[in-house]
Amino acid sequence: MTTFRAAVERGDIDAAVALLAEDVEFSSPVVHTPYRGRDAVAPILHAVFTVFEDFRYVDEIDGGDRHLLGFRAHVGDRELEGIDLLHHDASGAIARLTVMIRPLSALQAVATAMRERLGG
Repeated sequence: MTTFRAAVERGDIDAAVALLAEDVEFSSPVVHTPYRGRDAVAPILHAVFTVFEDFRYVDEIDGGDRHLLGFRAHVGDRELEGIDLLHHDASGAIARLTVMIRPLSALQAVATAMRERLGG
C-alpha cells in the first residue's frame, strides 16, 4: 500500500499533501491546464475530501515509480469511480498526480461542488 493511500484512508490530508513534491503537477479531471506546486494543489485536495462522500480505494496497481489507485465515492446522489495516477520522483515524492473520474454526470457534480468550495 502506498503511503499516499494510507494517509487518505485515515483522513490525514495534510500527510497526503506532505508527500507531494514541492513542484508537483496536478492534472484535474475538470480543468485543462495542470496546477503546479504543492501550495496550489493543497487547497484542492482539502476541498475534494469535503466533496466526496463514502470515499474508498478499491484497487491498487504498483508500477515501481508509478501507482494507480482505483476509488469509488458519491457526490450527492451521483456515484462515481475514478483513479489517482501517481508518478514518484527519485526521492519518492509525488511529482505528478493525475485524477480521472467517470461517469460524466458524476464529474459534473464534482465540478459544481468544487467550484462552490473553492470560489471559482
